Amino acid sequence: MSKNNFSIKDRLKSFVYAYNGLKITWQEEHNFRIHCIAAILVILFSVLFQISRLEWIAVSISIGFVFVCELLNTSLENLADFVCQENNPKIKRVKDIAAAAVILSSATALVNGLIIFLPKIVSFCAANHIF
Repeated sequence: MSKNNFSIKDRLKSFVYAYNGLKITWQEEHNFRIHCIAAILVILFSVLFQISRLEWIAVSISIGFVFVCELLNTSLENLADFVCQENNPKIKRVKDIAAAAVILSSATALVNGLIIFLPKIVSFCAANHIF
């Protein structure tokens, strides 16, 4: 097929391929499942604390950022394992750097979460005499 022709059928297939990537990652990557559970909890807290529209934007971007980094890390690790099955210090270096992106995105999301939720949790506890 020519790259210039638009096809709804091909566009729909691309969604199937993307869903398949999510399914594979869910089935094979423990950290992805942990991130999914964390995202669900953050969304529940967001609803519970009735966060503002701007806070929702920050939460959504943070969740998406972590998922994108996790998916890119997973795809890079799979590619690296395909290219080189034996232990290789250069491949390890690439994989470690990709994993660092996930840690950095997770830490960023955590800081955003603390900025948004910590004052709300403190207010809730103070109002309910929990401290």
